Amino acid sequence: MKILISACLLGLPCRYDGASKPQLWVEELARRHELIPMCPEQMGGLPTPRNPSERRGDRVVMRTGEDVTEQYRRGAACALRLYQLLGCKAAVLKERSPSCGCGAVYDGTFTGTLTAGDGVTAALLQAHGIRVLGESQVLELLAPDGEKP
Repeated sequence: MKILISACLLGLPCRYDGASKPQLWVEELARRHELIPMCPEQMGGLPTPRNPSERRGDRVVMRTGEDVTEQYRRGAACALRLYQLLGCKAAVLKERSPSCGCGAVYDGTFTGTLTAGDGVTAALLQAHGIRVLGESQVLELLAPDGEKP
């Protein structure tokens, strides 16, 4: 099965701070599924490294106060297009990210406080009926019935 995945989870240095968040389960997931890496922030035109951003309601703002909502929306649209074009069946996204977070994101105060909600890309994919998992849920895809979308 083809799975769209946040590139930072594969060890690619695309996070806001120029780092990555490589996961131990990536090699096993890659053995069982075809992984399609993407970084919505980069696809939306933001540089790496960049100032950290957080969700504030429907907007995304950098710590500097700059509104980067349009870049996040553009990146989300690119991720959706990639998903559809390549025939993916699920997406594994970086939790708590203003783009990829699923279920909880930072609240826009830059204090490390989480709030219920989704990142821009996660929300768009889910609105299109796409199965979105955070990295803590990836074991579902490694289970024998993990093929089910």
